[in-house]
Amino acid sequence: MSGDHQTLALLLFSAFVAVTLGITTWVSRHRHGSAEEFYTGGRLFSPMENGFAIAGDYMSAASFLGISGLIALFGYDGMLYSVGFLVAWLVVLLLVAELVRNCGRFTLADVVAARMRERPVRIAAGTSSVAVSVLYLVAQMVGAGSLVALLLGGTGEAARAWTVIGVGALMVVYVTLGGMRATTWIQIVKAVLLMAGTLALTVLVLLRFHGDFDALLTTAAERSGHGKEFLAPGLAYGGGWTARFDFMSLGLALVLGTAGLPHILSRFYTVPTARAARRSVVWAIGLIGGFYLMTIVLGFGAAALVGTDEVRASSAAGNTAVPLLALDLGGGAGSTGGTVLFAVVAAVAFATILAVVAGITLASSASVAHDLYATLKRPGRGRKPRGEVAVARLAAAGIGAVAIALGLLARDLNVAFLVGLAFAVAASANLPVLLYSLFWRNFTTRGAVWSVYGGLVPAVLLVVFSPVVSGSPEAIFPGVDFQVFPLQNPGLVSIPLGFLAGWLGTVLSRERADEARHAESEVRSLTGAGAV
Repeated sequence: MSGDHQTLALLLFSAFVAVTLGITTWVSRHRHGSAEEFYTGGRLFSPMENGFAIAGDYMSAASFLGISGLIALFGYDGMLYSVGFLVAWLVVLLLVAELVRNCGRFTLADVVAARMRERPVRIAAGTSSVAVSVLYLVAQMVGAGSLVALLLGGTGEAARAWTVIGVGALMVVYVTLGGMRATTWIQIVKAVLLMAGTLALTVLVLLRFHGDFDALLTTAAERSGHGKEFLAPGLAYGGGWTARFDFMSLGLALVLGTAGLPHILSRFYTVPTARAARRSVVWAIGLIGGFYLMTIVLGFGAAALVGTDEVRASSAAGNTAVPLLALDLGGGAGSTGGTVLFAVVAAVAFATILAVVAGITLASSASVAHDLYATLKRPGRGRKPRGEVAVARLAAAGIGAVAIALGLLARDLNVAFLVGLAFAVAASANLPVLLYSLFWRNFTTRGAVWSVYGGLVPAVLLVVFSPVVSGSPEAIFPGVDFQVFPLQNPGLVSIPLGFLAGWLGTVLSRERADEARHAESEVRSLTGAGAV
């Protein structure tokens, strides 16, 4: 890219970073240092504010860069991500939002531990939450690296690596200084910017085709090199039985995974009541639904105006489709309009990454401090919130370091695909134990622990021994082959295993379920009586 692109985009990057650091600094001066303040922002946010923050948390680099790129490369099959990510919110709204807000305090483990023996349940749920969060963080790091590689014309891996390190450092600063309150306001600002940028691009694409969506699709099919197959199912998942099972596996993970994401569940605790949590989800669904409809236009727009081959040449995984589309819509390389629009889109995408990594890091550091540290170091004794907060800040730094390392390792994978893996692990390990705890009267501690590990361990192992890691040219380690599992997404196998393990653990347990604690938990979840 030209020097103008670089300069303007870097100025906009710097402006957003300055604003968000200003928010963080202001919040840090007004915080009280309590665990409730750090984890939930004092539960002071309105449903609309929290709805925007949830949308900001959820509309990640995978959504803005990855999904549009997959649609530009694979047409109809790429839309599976848009549909899956949106439909997942119906599961959250109907089954999870109010009940989780009533039962828990800060984390997923609070909900499960309400009727189980705390120590084993918190260790299992905390471990699972950290694993999901790190996978999700890796996707954001890869998105940041792809963005800057495009901005600098793909001139050096060093710049890409330093970008990943810089994003990691910023997310640690946001979390350690500002906690949930700063993170929430950063997500609100980011959601507004992202919706405005996406809307502007969508309008420009439709204007280019005079509002004729059929002409847009026809042109996209012609320039894709695949003809009408581009607009029909099967381009990415229409090969043999492996591809078809991969399609089902991915769809299952996307629809069920959202309800098990730690950083989404933690957002329900930032509002004062369960009713406010439900209204937050309604706001979020409206914003997220509009956004995913626009990503479909942007994906096909990139195929039609930039061309599938050009998108693939810039990034084999398609992560740069939207910035290239913005450049074309503004007048092309070298034009003032192209320079400005490209820089704005790049800055919005970068803002998206920073906001999402802050939310995920906060949720995972809360799991480390509130679930793992507090359980392992002080079993059976009173909690010390200030001690927990200090540990959470240290955990944020450690998680940031791990995410940076893995982000550098997985830099050539599509960000939407990486997030799909995180959804699969969340749906396998977190969702079964959450639903069993809320709805199964006879569920026991052993069942809870088996459910978490019975989904988490197979999901992670299946990914390690899948074509994602080895045995294919696109793998993380293309030069070696220890592939055993044929599917790229483990959800079709690991999600049922999580539910099965929870059932088996309960059936084989000698422990009887605590009827009194279940009754108390049920009343609390349905009515809010006794909720924090």
